[in-house]
Amino acid sequence: MGEDRRLAAVVELAQGMAAAHTPRESWRAAAAGACRALDGSFAALSVWERELGRLRVLANVGERAAGEEEFPDGETYPVHQFPEITEFLHERWAGGGEPNAWVETAEGPAAGSPGYCHQRVAALRRRRRGCCVVAPIVLHGRAWGELYVARSVGAPVFDRADADFATVLASVVAAGIAQTERLEEARRLAFTDALTGLANRRAVDVRLDEAVERHRRDGVVVSLVVCDLNGLKRVNDTQGHAVGDRLLERFGSVLSLCGAMLPGALAARLGGDEFCLLAVGPPADEVVDAAGELCRRAAELELGEGAACGVASTEDPIGAVRSGRRLFRLADAAQYRAKALRADRPVVAGRAGPDDPVVRLADSPTPETPAERRRFRGRRT
Repeated sequence: MGEDRRLAAVVELAQGMAAAHTPRESWRAAAAGACRALDGSFAALSVWERELGRLRVLANVGERAAGEEEFPDGETYPVHQFPEITEFLHERWAGGGEPNAWVETAEGPAAGSPGYCHQRVAALRRRRRGCCVVAPIVLHGRAWGELYVARSVGAPVFDRADADFATVLASVVAAGIAQTERLEEARRLAFTDALTGLANRRAVDVRLDEAVERHRRDGVVVSLVVCDLNGLKRVNDTQGHAVGDRLLERFGSVLSLCGAMLPGALAARLGGDEFCLLAVGPPADEVVDAAGELCRRAAELELGEGAACGVASTEDPIGAVRSGRRLFRLADAAQYRAKALRADRPVVAGRAGPDDPVVRLADSPTPETPAERRRFRGRRT
């Protein structure tokens, strides 16, 4: 391959990874780009899981053999099967020793090989491939994983120039992976509460809108628990905000624990002393039971004064729920009533009869008190 074609291949690989929106898309783009650049028939991207002592395959592209999935769930290989890994995981790989990449053939070692590797050779023969080039991926100064490209039996064997080019491609892949990790971290932070590690209000809004759409389309039950942590201001005023933060963290842990009673529930901190649980699928009574357990556990915390919880579920008689905003207003109104009543158990919207005060409050176009106007200042839907 000429220099111009190789340069174009590097640019194509970098652009493909930059255009990826998810880690999987990035993995596929890395493997597919390297496969094309090296005229391979198959390529794989793998990550070294040091704590588990194994190589885990992230993506397989090209002519896959029997049992090779594009995104395998359990294709892993223990380190002891690969003699070269003892050095691969050492600093010399991060230090730029030459050559970084090496070639294996179905007959044994080839260009740039660190030594005969029986497992790789056996795999080539088993999958009817003639040769492969293996390039370590170094990220943040440490071995992150490897890029593997193979050719079919009968195709030209990779040479030293191919191994050197694979090293360049691995560097491009490393840069792409670093960018993907930064984007994923940014996305995670955008939907995560920094103090508690729970989801934040933005994450709830997105998930709630999706859930209500499922309710409207398929009739799935959607339930929302909104809770207010009582006594936080007193703790902040008398013991300091560091202690108040500790109370918020502890309550967040309790919320997460109670949320685990509801498969797939999203536990979130809305802001300040307000939290919520969003459940999609479980019956309303199970959600109310989880909210009751939350109230009980919150009352047992060393700090604070328990929690006021309100529940709203599409399974209860609350009228049509056409938007996430309305369900949230109902749960928030139920929480407001629980706080006003100093209730030690959840208040559930729609369960107080035809003239349910919670439903009336949530749907009132002009809330009666300043506190209610602040709480329900959102557009009525």
